[in-house]
Amino acid sequence: MVQSEPYWDHQVPLPKLGPLHSRLLVALAALVCFINSYDGDFVFDDSEAVINNKDLNPDTPLSNIWKNDFWGSNLSSNSSHKSYRPLTVLTFRLNYLLAGGLHPVGFHVLNIGLHCVISALMIDVFAILIGGLACDEKAKRITHAPKASLLAALFFAVHPVHTESVAGIVGRADLLCALFFQLSFLSYCEAFQGGDKGDKFSLSWIVFSILLCAVAMLCKEQGITVLGVNAAFDIIIICNLDICELTHKLLVRGKAAGIGELVKKGLLVRLALLLFGGSLLLYSRWRIMGTGPPAFTEVDNPASFAENVFLRIVNYNYYYSLNAWLLLCPWWLCFDWSMGCVPLIKSAGDWRIVWLLLLWACLIGLIRQALCSPDSSKRRTLTFGLVLLVIPFLPASNLFFRVGFVIAERVLYLSTAGYCLILAYAVAYCCCCLRRHKKLLQAAMLALLGMNVVRCSLRSQQWRSEQSLFTSALSVCPLNAKVHYNVGKNLADRGNQSAAIKYYREAVRLHPKYVHAMNNLGNILKERNELQEAEELLSTAVHIQPDFAAAWMNLGIVQNSLKKFEEAEQSYWNAIKFRKKYPDCYYNLGRLYADLNRHVDALNAWRNATMLKPDHSLAWNNMVILLDNTGNLAQAELIGKEALKILPKDHTIMFSLANVLGKQQKYKESEGFFLNALKINPNAASCHGNLAVLYHRWGKLDLAKKHYELSLKLDPNAPGTNENYNMLKRKLEQRQRTAG
Repeated sequence: MVQSEPYWDHQVPLPKLGPLHSRLLVALAALVCFINSYDGDFVFDDSEAVINNKDLNPDTPLSNIWKNDFWGSNLSSNSSHKSYRPLTVLTFRLNYLLAGGLHPVGFHVLNIGLHCVISALMIDVFAILIGGLACDEKAKRITHAPKASLLAALFFAVHPVHTESVAGIVGRADLLCALFFQLSFLSYCEAFQGGDKGDKFSLSWIVFSILLCAVAMLCKEQGITVLGVNAAFDIIIICNLDICELTHKLLVRGKAAGIGELVKKGLLVRLALLLFGGSLLLYSRWRIMGTGPPAFTEVDNPASFAENVFLRIVNYNYYYSLNAWLLLCPWWLCFDWSMGCVPLIKSAGDWRIVWLLLLWACLIGLIRQALCSPDSSKRRTLTFGLVLLVIPFLPASNLFFRVGFVIAERVLYLSTAGYCLILAYAVAYCCCCLRRHKKLLQAAMLALLGMNVVRCSLRSQQWRSEQSLFTSALSVCPLNAKVHYNVGKNLADRGNQSAAIKYYREAVRLHPKYVHAMNNLGNILKERNELQEAEELLSTAVHIQPDFAAAWMNLGIVQNSLKKFEEAEQSYWNAIKFRKKYPDCYYNLGRLYADLNRHVDALNAWRNATMLKPDHSLAWNNMVILLDNTGNLAQAELIGKEALKILPKDHTIMFSLANVLGKQQKYKESEGFFLNALKINPNAASCHGNLAVLYHRWGKLDLAKKHYELSLKLDPNAPGTNENYNMLKRKLEQRQRTAG
């Protein structure tokens, strides 16, 4: 089991540092790369996983995080993505509690801290993979490859592909998974600290390693792959098996003699434990998913829907080559790679096939060197580089199940470690072969590290806000409809509707079935009173996706504005059919019924809205106003007071209730609600005007005069206020003449 020091380690152009200084250097490099993202906003997927996730709220039962997926949906729901990551959600909840709300700084600081810790721990992982396990007489571990492990860890710490995992809050899942992945591997290594022979191992450390694997899985599903890395470590380092020699004896010579000596005593037991533990974890994970695997659409992963098996395989391999390119040259990074960003290869004549051929040529070359090189140190390093590169990526490879993305930079977080290990070996090998040019190689290495630091800093700056993140993707994926959609949505949220229309139209042009872009574009056109085109877009959206409840509701609003009342009513009911609990739709349905003078139906619709959403202010207020207008003052008073029990600081409901009470000549009570409303919203001209009318009727003419003047000061054109004020002035003049 004891490995000798790699002869090429001393050629690595780095100073030999002690363990503490090495870890501090790597952690500092990681910190420098991503520190400028610490005060960024919540961006992109953070809105669903953090902002809209009710499981973060302290008022939500803690047990819910064990029943719901990463995005807050119940795992038994057909719409759930089945991403079960309760420990990650628990850390979000802790951030929420510590900060007293959704303040992004705490979330970002923890992400950056995790990346620094993971990067520092990579030194230990790489040192074991390169130099093996060795201890001195005091059972203290000896590091045989201090320079190579430091260089590989530095490459890992500053790799720009990590930006999404570190600067995006959702990347917390990848960070936590990587941390427990490392701890599981290091725990497995601890099982062999009792001696140098493979038949001596600690069962408790192996069981503990499997438990840490389970913890990694509860952070992100990818954590299960550490068992494969542990098995490879056991076979190659602990048992010191030469895979090429073993295969040669079995297949070429047809002899099993000596195989028993190669397979060390205890290996099969340990592999059986790993297999049993992994099978149990996978079975548990499958049971937790409830209704089976998640359902993804062709938009999410078009290659997986290709009918031709050959083209499916070709496109999967093309995706692998693009992932490899992101590791080699992480300059073109994008928050989303779907919706046309990577057009499918549809024929054997597509020139892009060259990329996947090049990928496999490189992989075969590396595999050949890893298995057949006479240099045992080289074999070991390259083998583990490939193991770390490939095994953590397997869940995202589409080989075992369909995934919901084309390329996701986050899933490369662990695979980057394998690439960095191979890169560190390549640097050391070049230094051995080109000793005369070692200074030049050192300069090139430092330039690469420096360039990656700069790229990380620039990219993390882009992740600070949705505006910069989305616009940065336009040059990387100009054919991606989702990029244009997100740029448009961000512009619309900031009030720039004219610019938003341009990007929404481009999104629909690039992807003619993009119903969400049609829905948002239709909404903007509706607000700009371009109702005909809005109706066409929304009708197309619901035709493409008949269960799109939001589009049905918006179509109903447009049809109502076009006086197509029957069609509008049907659209509203279609929306409610596909989304049973839809308070906003009931509210708009109530408005339609009110326009048609179907008062009872309107009241029922608004009552349904308040039952589904008790704080639906507009529905409560409309009920009070409708009952007021139809002369049902007593019922209006009851509804208004019921609403204020739920919304005690809603000045609009106070205003409407005060009007009702004034008509019932309950002047004192009405005055109280008017004054409370003005405390909350002192610049409401209509409130001052109606309070003045109340005082006018009540006979408090001086107060009436004061509030008429305040109302006219705030809104000189307030309807009726001038006439009432002039009437009051005449009355005051008449009173003065009478008094005189």
